Amino acid sequence: MTSPCRALLVLACCVLAVAPAVSPAQNAAQGHDYPTQGRVEYVLGCMDDNGHDFANVYKCSCAIDHIAAALPYDDFVEQSTFAKYATLGGEGGAEFRVDRARAQSKKFLTLQSEAYKVCGVSKTAAAAAPANK
Repeated sequence: MTSPCRALLVLACCVLAVAPAVSPAQNAAQGHDYPTQGRVEYVLGCMDDNGHDFANVYKCSCAIDHIAAALPYDDFVEQSTFAKYATLGGEGGAEFRVDRARAQSKKFLTLQSEAYKVCGVSKTAAAAAPANK
């Protein structure tokens, strides 16, 4: 990640850390409460997949906000884990290929696709092309 993007992400995390607490009624209107670390990890992963340009900080943040509005954090962790490891081969990946895992993975990928569409996240040429190093 480039230094300006990293600095911006650190600044955003600091702002989130010192933001005033919201009442339960306000929190319900904003969606489910996700830990800052979970949001940051999602944004970084989203940027890894879609490009480390400045606009993707906002687009990927929008995507996790959209997901958080629809899905409790524990469900997010479960569904995103199943989606991440759905293609894991061998005996170790068998747990991620059962019907329940496939259903959870599909739910998450559908929600994430919707969030990407709403927030304008799209694969960039740099993120889609393999690195020639």
